[in-house]
Amino acid sequence: MSQPPAPSAQVTAAEISRIAGVTRATVSNWRRRHEDFPEPSGGTESSPLYDLESVRAWLASRGHASAATPSEELRTTLRLHAHGGGGTSDLLLLVLAAAGHSPEELTAATQLPDADLAARAQRDAASTADAVPAAETVRFDTGDAAVLRALYACVRDEGGQAALGVLAERELEDSAASGAYQTPAPLADLLAHLVPGSPARVLDPACGSGTLLAAAARRGARELYGQDTLPVQARRSAVSLMLTAPEATVTVHAADSLRADAFPGLVADAVLCNPPFGVRDWGHDELAYDQRWAYGVPPRAESELAWVQHALAHLTPGGYAALLLPPATAGRASGRRVRAELVRGGALRAVIALPVGAAVPLHVGLQIWVLQRPEPGGPERKSVLFVDTAADAATAVGRGGTAVTARTRGASRSASPDWEGITARALDAWRAFTENPDAYEGEPGVAHAAGVVDLLDDVVDLTPARLVRTSRAEVDPAELSVEADATRRNLAEAAKSLARTAGQEGWSAAGTSAREWRTATASDLSRGGALTLLRTQPDSVRSRGQAASGGDGRPETRAVLTGSDIATGSGPTGEPMGLYDDTAPVIAVGDVLVRAVASTDGPMARVAGKEDVGALPGPQVHLFRPDPARLDAWFLAGFLGAEENIAGASTGSTALTVSPGRLRVPLLPLEEQRRYGEAFRHVHALRAAAQQATRLAEETARLLSGGLTGGQLLPRGT
Repeated sequence: MSQPPAPSAQVTAAEISRIAGVTRATVSNWRRRHEDFPEPSGGTESSPLYDLESVRAWLASRGHASAATPSEELRTTLRLHAHGGGGTSDLLLLVLAAAGHSPEELTAATQLPDADLAARAQRDAASTADAVPAAETVRFDTGDAAVLRALYACVRDEGGQAALGVLAERELEDSAASGAYQTPAPLADLLAHLVPGSPARVLDPACGSGTLLAAAARRGARELYGQDTLPVQARRSAVSLMLTAPEATVTVHAADSLRADAFPGLVADAVLCNPPFGVRDWGHDELAYDQRWAYGVPPRAESELAWVQHALAHLTPGGYAALLLPPATAGRASGRRVRAELVRGGALRAVIALPVGAAVPLHVGLQIWVLQRPEPGGPERKSVLFVDTAADAATAVGRGGTAVTARTRGASRSASPDWEGITARALDAWRAFTENPDAYEGEPGVAHAAGVVDLLDDVVDLTPARLVRTSRAEVDPAELSVEADATRRNLAEAAKSLARTAGQEGWSAAGTSAREWRTATASDLSRGGALTLLRTQPDSVRSRGQAASGGDGRPETRAVLTGSDIATGSGPTGEPMGLYDDTAPVIAVGDVLVRAVASTDGPMARVAGKEDVGALPGPQVHLFRPDPARLDAWFLAGFLGAEENIAGASTGSTALTVSPGRLRVPLLPLEEQRRYGEAFRHVHALRAAAQQATRLAEETARLLSGGLTGGQLLPRGT
C-alpha cells in the first residue's frame, strides 16, 4: 500500500540564515524587500515558519548555494525528518561504525538509493551494537534516508565527535528535566590532573557524556570504566570514548551506580566523578547496611557523601579520587559525623573551592574533593589542604605590559571562568602540599593546610573560604599603605588614558539607512588565496607517535594563546600540555585570532602583536593569516569578530561553537579596508584602556576597603 506524501518540511528564519550563510538581519531584509520571498507557511506572527523547498528554490534562483556545515545540515535534517526507529540510539551506533570507514566509503554510501542506503546503515549500526550499552535492535527504512545521508556526510567531513554532539543535543534538549549536564572540558582536565602519577585504570560511576574519562585518557589511562543511570548518556559516553581514545579499553554500563553497581569487584587506580546533586531518593533505606559505608551511613539528605564513599570503595589502597560536589556538602549539619570520619581516617586530602559559574548549577560555587584510600600501615595524615580559587589572587598582565593584581570573589555569572588561573592555583598548591604536607606553608587568602585536630570541632566545617581567610595580623600596615598608593596612582593614569582615547571624534552616520555590501565567507577567501586558515590538531586526533619532543623553541616549551587571553586582552597564558607537535602553527605579527566558542564576555577577535609572536594558538582559537596585499588585518579582525557574524556562524545549544569557514567578510578595496581597520584599531585601544581602568579601580577599592576594615589604614583626619 502506498504511503501518503510526507508533510512539507518547515524552517525558521534562523535556519534560513544558516542555510544561506548570511545573518538574521539579511533574512529580514529579504523578507521586506523582495515581494517573491516565500510567504510563511506556519508558525506565528512573531516566529513564522517557511516551506523548506520553497526557500531553497528562492535561494537557488538568486545564486545562494547552501552554506550550512555538515553538522548544521544534520541538525536541521534531524528536526525536519525525525527518525522513527529507535530514536537516536540507532544513529549513535551508526556514528561509531561510520567513523571506521574511509572518506571514499562514506561518500559512496551517501550516493546509494534510499532503500540500499537504509540497508547499508542498518548493517553498519548493527555491527557495533555489542560495544554500546542498552542498544536495541537497529531499524532503518527509506524514510530515514535524508538523516542517514546527512550523518554519513557529517562524519566524513567533520568527524564522528561532531555528529555525536548533534545527536546528543537532540536527545538531551531539555537538560533541566533530565538532570544531565556536561562537565566543562577544562574542569575535567583539572580533576584528572589532581590525581598524581599516570593511573591506568579509571572509573567514573556517573559518567554522563564521558568528559571526565576522556580527560583521564588524555593523561594516559588505558582502561576506562563508566556507568550512568540514563541509558542515552551511557551510550553516548561509550561511543565518544571509543572515538577519542581508540587505544583504550572502554566498558560502560547503564544502571544506578549506588543501587546496582555494575563493577562490584573493580579496584581502580583513580575515580573521577561529577555525581548528581541533592538527590533524596538515592537508596538510603535499602542500602543502610552496605559495606561501602566505611566512614558511616550517609544521612538521607547527603547523597553526595554516599558517592564519596562509593568512590573510595572502588580505589586500590593509595589510589586517588576527585569528585565535584556542591558547597553544602562541606558544612551541612547532617553530614558532620561522616565528614569527621573522613578527616580522622585520613581519606580526605583536599577541598578546592571553584568560582561561581565554573559548572552547572552556575549560581553555586562548587567544590572539588580530593580523596585517597588509606594504605594499611601507611603514613599518618595530619592535615588537609584547602584552596579557594574563587578568591582570585592571580596577576593579570595587560596588553601594554602593566601588571595588575586582581582579587575578586563571586565573579559575574556571564563571564567565562579563568580556567588557566584556576588550574594553576589549584595544581600549584596541591603539588606543593603532596610533596611535603608537614612543611607546607600555604598562601594567605588562597591556600592553607589545616591540622586534623583543628578540623574536628563541633561542626567539622570544611568550607575553604573560611579556612584560608587571611588573618588581619598577617598584613603589614606600611606595606599595604604603599601598595594602595601605588595602585591609586596607576588608576589615575589609566583614567586619563581612557579619557584621551574616548575623546577622539570623527564618527559619522552612514546616511538614512545602514550601509550594505557584498560579502564572502572565510572559506571562499581561503580558496582564493586572500587568507589562510590554520588549525591546531590536538594529540587525540594525531597518532601517538607524533607527540611533541622537547628542546628550545619546540612546541612543548612555547606559550599558548587561549580564548580567555583574547577576551581579557592578556598575553599568552596557556600551557602546551602535550597537545602539540612540531607541525603546529606558530603565531606571527598580523595574524587574526578568533575565539572558537561564542561569548559576549569581551572581544571575539584580535590582531596578533609582538607579545604574541612565537606562541601557539590554543585548541579554542582559530588563526586566520591574511595576505596583506589583499586584506587589512584590523579590518578582517573587526568584521570576523562582529556579534551578528559570530552568531550566524555558530552552532550548538548550550556552548555555541564558531565555524570559522562560515564567517563572512565584506568585499571592499584595500584602501577602504585600511580606513575601517584604523577605526577598529581605535576601538580595540578604547576597550583595552577601559579594561585596564576597571581592573585598577576594583583593585584600589579592594585594598582601601580591606585596609580600613582590617585596621591597617586610617580615614583622613584620624
